[in-house]
Amino acid sequence: MDPRTVPPLNALPEAEREALLQEAREERHPPGTPFLEQGEKPAQAVYLVLEGEVALWDGEREVDTLGPGEFFGFPSLLAQEPPAFGVAAKTPVRLLRFPEASFRKLLAHPEAARFFGQGLAERIRLRSLPDLSLFAPVGRLVRREPVFIPPDAPVQEAARRMREEGISSLLVASEPPGILTDRDLRNRVLAEGLPPSTPVAAVMTAPLFALPADTPLYEAVAAMVERGIHHLPLLEGGRIVGVVTHTDLLLHQAQNPLLLLRRIERLELARYSAEVAHLVEGLFQKGLEALEIGRVVASLNDALIRRLLKEAETALGPPPIPYSFMVFGSEGRREQALLTDQDNALVLAEGGHEAYFQALAERVVGGLLQAGIPECKGGYMATRWRMPLAEWIATFRRFMEAPEPQALLETQIFFDFRSAAGALSLSPLEEAILEGAKRGVFLYHLARASLEFRPPLGFLGRVRTEEGFIDLKRSALAPIVALARLYALLAGSPARGTVERLRAAVEAGTLSRDGAERLEEAFRFFFGLRLAHQLKAFREGRPVENRVLWAALSPGEKRRALEGFRAIQEVQESTAGRFQLR
Repeated sequence: MDPRTVPPLNALPEAEREALLQEAREERHPPGTPFLEQGEKPAQAVYLVLEGEVALWDGEREVDTLGPGEFFGFPSLLAQEPPAFGVAAKTPVRLLRFPEASFRKLLAHPEAARFFGQGLAERIRLRSLPDLSLFAPVGRLVRREPVFIPPDAPVQEAARRMREEGISSLLVASEPPGILTDRDLRNRVLAEGLPPSTPVAAVMTAPLFALPADTPLYEAVAAMVERGIHHLPLLEGGRIVGVVTHTDLLLHQAQNPLLLLRRIERLELARYSAEVAHLVEGLFQKGLEALEIGRVVASLNDALIRRLLKEAETALGPPPIPYSFMVFGSEGRREQALLTDQDNALVLAEGGHEAYFQALAERVVGGLLQAGIPECKGGYMATRWRMPLAEWIATFRRFMEAPEPQALLETQIFFDFRSAAGALSLSPLEEAILEGAKRGVFLYHLARASLEFRPPLGFLGRVRTEEGFIDLKRSALAPIVALARLYALLAGSPARGTVERLRAAVEAGTLSRDGAERLEEAFRFFFGLRLAHQLKAFREGRPVENRVLWAALSPGEKRRALEGFRAIQEVQESTAGRFQLR
């Protein structure tokens, strides 16, 4: 990074900026290098991060990460007080160190004084705000009334209003309402060379995505991560009452998925899995349900895929035709855990361009491998599975019209697909599946596949183990996923998540309410139990797996597991009778 382009240095007269840079010293440090100790000696210099990341620590709690273009040390130096946070290198870093005398010269410029004054206020706020409970209503973060602008107002006026109000977005009084953010001004106006007179309506996002103000904080965070958005309007009685930003959420939650999302673009791939595991651990300890954590992890994986595709397109050139990078299995259902592998494919608008998309697939699959997401054991990856949309539709129809039981067992994860990135719509493929699901032969074989994995119940309902272990994925989660898939497709529902599928089946009357509720309770329990044991193995440096030692479970866990196994067994028996699969 060129420090000449970093605010507030970029606002200085050239001669004075060069003089200050001559006085600064460039330094390189390995991970773990401490720069400031919380409560100890005041800072003697101010640092600018040029490469890598440093972490801010409040005791044992990491409260923020600073990357290229960000400064640290100035709050302590300005106040001549011990640092409010400890600061240490999180990755290998390259820094520019400004001695105190040089920093004082920099502060003589009004632009710099204003810049560091705002930074100081934010660090003070970061220090004084406690973590809100993940279950607190997100509306508690609203600090001011929403600011609106007419849709026909020029973008120059919008930029001026943002500056005057000290905000990074404006709501647009259109029908339906829209939103204009500072990123929109940068990416849709400046980068495209549009004139200042461009009406706001031409570059806003509408309709906007909003949530009720009483939405739990964890759900708001998950929704923002899932959509990759930085501003979230909140509603009360259908009226927008405020907007919270990713910064608001970061300041109130130190262990926050948005923090990792913000860093994915520059994160070293080899560190991705460890970062996700650390995040999952923090969310789990805060009491967030395992299924919600799985949804967050899937969204972070989507963001990683988008980064890898962007890098691939930069290297290979723009894609010659529209495409979709499709994910399926647990990623498609947004039910990710620590132990996962790749399940992905490419859907192309038309045939041809094989060399381009082969190279694109290799780059993305290779990047996921570097990030610690292993290859699919069955080979279901974009490097092998890559077809035009019409061919995908034909392939799915073959699965459904004359399915071989074993082939369907191996490929039923495809029916959990969704698009993680790309401009090509997959709605024709979804329509083909829902149409095919009306045919009896497909549902018959899907029902047979749902009975393949049985709960480990033996004579008199006793639990059978394999060398003392129970495989939670094979014996508990997989059968529930398969049953939910079957009954949702029987209901003609496009739902992807297991819980959503069970509820859709109840609504359509294809599965009894009692059966669905018992399966949902069992699924939530087994999913959480598996995650808890995987996190324990990760902490202890043992291999992360799907098996648990039956004898190590508490009496309460054994009781709930037995109830879950019986629920699966009963619905499977009902399914066998319904589809005459004795």
